[in-house]
Amino acid sequence: MHPPSADHPKGRHRLLIETNTRWLRQALRLLDSITDDAYTGTAAGLEPHRAGAHIRHILEFYDCFLCGMRTGHIDYDARRRDPGIERSRAEAARRIQEIIASLNSGEYEHEDFIVMVRMEGARELGMTGAWLASSVSRELQTLSSHTIHHFALISMTLRAQGVPVDLSFGVAPSTLNHQKRPWTASSAA
Repeated sequence: MHPPSADHPKGRHRLLIETNTRWLRQALRLLDSITDDAYTGTAAGLEPHRAGAHIRHILEFYDCFLCGMRTGHIDYDARRRDPGIERSRAEAARRIQEIIASLNSGEYEHEDFIVMVRMEGARELGMTGAWLASSVSRELQTLSSHTIHHFALISMTLRAQGVPVDLSFGVAPSTLNHQKRPWTASSAA
């Protein structure tokens, strides 16, 4: 039996899992390519931006998603804010591997379904029942975009420290595709 195509809901869902897994593997490669000082450091004027803080933030969003998948309620404000991930490349890499394994476990290989997502900042606004309807696929897409956004911040933070970073790290796939197009006079404006 062939896997479902990307035009089929199960195929789209699988593609979203593969996309998120690809970003997480890209983070692993980055962790292997930088020093502990680069991971925990920052350039003057960019405080508090540190690669480790952004990696922690990304991984905690994935943790909230995975936890919420068990209950049908995802609360991205319920992050642990684990300083161990922020300070240790090895701890971050270990957690990334766990998240990749969870995403690829087959547990999430079902048709898309509705989940409830707590509105960000709801507690601070005094809103206790601020749950919004979403879908598993939509949340996987959100995680992908969120990860790329923070990868861009990591890239800038590392480059400001003089650390070389692959030019495609933190660049959205649509931007990379656009950059591959031949330059024309009409696109110069």
